Amino acid sequence: MSKDETRAAAYALAVLTFINLFNYLDRWILPAVLESIRHELHFNDTQLGLLATGFIIVYMLTSPIFGSLGDRRKRPPLIALGVAIWSIATSLAGFARGFATLFTARATVGVGEAAYGTIAPALLADHFPLEKRGRVFAIFFAAIPIGSAAGYVVGGLLDQHFGWRAAFWFAGVPGLLLALLVLGVRDVPRGQHDEQPATRDVRPATSVYRDLLRNRPYLFACLGYAAWTFAIGGLGVWTPAFLERVRGLSHAEATVTFGAIVLFTGSGGTAAGGWIADYLLKYTKQSYLWVCGVSMVVAAPIALIAFTSASKPVYLTAIIISEILVFASTGPVNSAIVNVVAPSERASAVALSIFIIHLLGDVPSPPLIGILSDMTSLATAFLIVPLAILISGVIWTYAAARLK
Repeated sequence: MSKDETRAAAYALAVLTFINLFNYLDRWILPAVLESIRHELHFNDTQLGLLATGFIIVYMLTSPIFGSLGDRRKRPPLIALGVAIWSIATSLAGFARGFATLFTARATVGVGEAAYGTIAPALLADHFPLEKRGRVFAIFFAAIPIGSAAGYVVGGLLDQHFGWRAAFWFAGVPGLLLALLVLGVRDVPRGQHDEQPATRDVRPATSVYRDLLRNRPYLFACLGYAAWTFAIGGLGVWTPAFLERVRGLSHAEATVTFGAIVLFTGSGGTAAGGWIADYLLKYTKQSYLWVCGVSMVVAAPIALIAFTSASKPVYLTAIIISEILVFASTGPVNSAIVNVVAPSERASAVALSIFIIHLLGDVPSPPLIGILSDMTSLATAFLIVPLAILISGVIWTYAAARLK
């Protein structure tokens, strides 16, 4: 890479990572203020779970549209449009007066995030060569736990001092500035660092998505990712409420404690997973899936201890260890997805993966936990999380061992 290419790649990584941070700060502001919303607007747990699912459904359904556009059009303007839409929708959530208005605002956020979430990973992959993508995606996706932690901590503190509405206003406004910054990202040629650069032939979207579903390495990576997302979706939405209701922590302590745990485990686990997978690539082409599979299989029993032990030192330690292992998969699985498809179809591949992981993952998990909680208890409902972690690990381990 020339100095000019290196500078352009570094700028793209910095801006897109910073946007990803606010993306997840916005997304996880909601769990930090769920209990306050429940008390003020008198929602039950099923309605609270649906608030998270509404966003995910719209995000999932619009992602294939933006994925196709991302493989055919200039990418930075599409990302900027998405960032602006989600920022405005987040701010409007602070004015909601009932379930319908809050649900609509949160669902609209999904349109904006679909434009960003499908295109940004493909654009980054074109800025960097194959041997660096694990670490690059580790940096990019490290913004997930950092932004999520910021959402819990900032949301909890703003909720405590200024009310839950202020939390949405804080999360929404900065996105408009970020939308302008992304316009300075260079839209480099697709596949410029790959052995087989992207062709100029543009296939119909239906043909692209059909062939992706026939790509076994891609499909297994997505199915494991779906189970991972099921677990993460349930954890992200309900863990603060679990710590408050089941373990007896105060509202502020629950959100800040979990936010701090996510910050530490997410950044550390994501960085370690990306580095280890890149290092192991010289020994096996399936290093990304091996790291994903092994880390999740080990995490499952530790997560079970985390949500069944009543001892504070035990459950906090178990949460920390299990989350480090879970987050270790974040960079490698996304590297695995973009590396097994054609450079000209990466945005579509990311878009379809988003559709699959959310359809099977965090679309059902938050409301399912809410429904099970209403029927039994939140402690009982949480037992499906370790099971989802185990399923994810088994799928990825099988794919790493059997697929070539």
